[in-house]
Amino acid sequence: MAQQQVLRLGLGLNIQRSDGRIHSAVVSGLNEVQQSITVEWFEGGETKGKEVEVETILALNENMLPPSDWAGFERYHAPPKPAPPPQNNPPPHSRIPLAQKQNFPVQTPADPSKRKSQCVKEIDKIKKNREERRQRINQPVQGDIDPSNPNWEFAQMIEDYRSEMNISPLSFQNEIVRDHRICVCVRKRPINKKEKKAKTVDVLTLQSRDSMTVHEPKLKVDLTKYLENHNFHFDYTFDENVDNATVYKFTAQPIIRTVFDGGFATCFAYGQTGSGKTHTMGGDFTGKEQNFSAGIYAMAARDVFDLLRSQQYSHLDLKVGCSFFEIYGGKVFDLLAKRAKRRVLEDGKSVVNVVDLKETPVLSVNSVLNAIKDGSAVRTSGQTSANAHSSRSHAVFQIVLRNSRGKLHGKFSLIDLAGNERGADTSSANRATRLEGAEINKSLLALKECIRAMSMNATHIPFRASKLTQVLRDSFIGEKARTCMIATCAPGQNSVECTLNTLRYADRVKELGPGSKPAPPLPSMDYNDNDLAYMHQSLRSQGLPGEEEEDPEMYNFHQAVDMLQEAQDMLVDEHQQCISENKEYLKQEEAILQRVEQDVDYDIEDYARALDVILQRKINRLKTMQDKLNTVRSQLHKEEEISKTLRRPPKKNN
Repeated sequence: MAQQQVLRLGLGLNIQRSDGRIHSAVVSGLNEVQQSITVEWFEGGETKGKEVEVETILALNENMLPPSDWAGFERYHAPPKPAPPPQNNPPPHSRIPLAQKQNFPVQTPADPSKRKSQCVKEIDKIKKNREERRQRINQPVQGDIDPSNPNWEFAQMIEDYRSEMNISPLSFQNEIVRDHRICVCVRKRPINKKEKKAKTVDVLTLQSRDSMTVHEPKLKVDLTKYLENHNFHFDYTFDENVDNATVYKFTAQPIIRTVFDGGFATCFAYGQTGSGKTHTMGGDFTGKEQNFSAGIYAMAARDVFDLLRSQQYSHLDLKVGCSFFEIYGGKVFDLLAKRAKRRVLEDGKSVVNVVDLKETPVLSVNSVLNAIKDGSAVRTSGQTSANAHSSRSHAVFQIVLRNSRGKLHGKFSLIDLAGNERGADTSSANRATRLEGAEINKSLLALKECIRAMSMNATHIPFRASKLTQVLRDSFIGEKARTCMIATCAPGQNSVECTLNTLRYADRVKELGPGSKPAPPLPSMDYNDNDLAYMHQSLRSQGLPGEEEEDPEMYNFHQAVDMLQEAQDMLVDEHQQCISENKEYLKQEEAILQRVEQDVDYDIEDYARALDVILQRKINRLKTMQDKLNTVRSQLHKEEEISKTLRRPPKKNN
């Protein structure tokens, strides 16, 4: 028989999950009032925990005893009752127990309640929990919790959890701004009017300058409500009371000097639609009007001009220019040139250029603000379930420094990424929205892998896996490359799934969590420069649970989308070439027809020969265009068939 142990902090034991799984956990807290314990375990790359009644633990772990100083548990370790006095001269064949004959205390029979089956015990526990819930509902709610809120129980659990935490937020006055090659931080936005009206519960707790907790509301099989708490660690965490200036001070501002030192600085805003990305990068909103002077774009421009005039850099005689473009559906559109489509080409030296991208010279911060305002007005938007006016493209604003000869000196790229939400906005959409979502997800995955490879000083950066990472190639290569990512999070419980996706993404970019799994090795370069295959192999090696991108068919789907876009571009180019040639052919036809009509001595053979040449060229061009059109139709069918095979992530009920 195993040696009995008393429940205490740090003790390992077995627990049973609501789905029936039994696994080990460690005691992290004791609650005598509730007669329960808190246990924690490591699963899926993070620490999880739950509160369990002591009776359930004792039933599952037969060698366990409750703490000896807890009242109400004497029945588990009470001493045996004394035996009745022995009778005088018992008959030789009496049935007096042997222990009584030897003057040993007799063990009393076990309490019948202890002999209840496990099923009966579970039924009793469910009944007890139901009665306790009814009592709690009838009791007045304490504190600031609104009893009319349908989620008040979750709100109370979160308040109780926070009351036991040692919360010490970032002290911005005394905090030293650290120099990071890759800085990853999180910003929590305030509860908005729509969420307040819906009485949404705030499920985000920022407990220190670099750590935060997401309280995920859950329901057990018996409808008991509980929280699953997810802990994350980053370089900085900013709560809802922090303004854009403070966020800028700790994220983008420290890397601006990199541009003047001949390097490439990059700042990303990443998160769910409606979580505050555009607010952070572009500035505050008053109704539908945006104050562009209060965003990171404008703050970076002010510092660039200040440093340009400083004694340290004024001798460089640098000129400032800016460009603003968006990447939508794998294509680049120039926002400063009436959204003209631009080509992205890579030369033999692996230098990537956006052909004919407009770069506007700027002499002041006001010039920069005007460029930002003009570009933002034509940026692609669309309606999603998260936001009625949602940005569905990656907006890239670049501040470029050039020397007196026009040679590039440094570049600061500020990117407002498209929303990372999945689910109903893409899975049940038409082809256009599905392709849009596939391109967004692929580019976000490629961005993560490029930054991850950069942080590991990899010899290969898979920047060709998406158009976004291709145009930002210089931001990932070289010792003078600096990157910061601002992950924006919505605090409401209805956004908890997207918030967890955002935080897991940011956590994977720079793995900072204590006790997290070691970063898996990057794939070896045996993909014939196929960065898309390289990226998916890296994703599979990471083994992240619950992500749609881990579907084995996702690589085939992304590849099909790439081939469809390539075929579409080739068809459009062919069509444009055909129209251009037809204009020239029309002029030639008019010329030979004019000679026929005006020259009485025209040569009919020359006329027929010239017309035949023109018609043959037209026929050849139309045949080529027909072949490309058939290729597009074939790729459309292939994309449709592969999209049906994609596995949708199951809903979590536990």
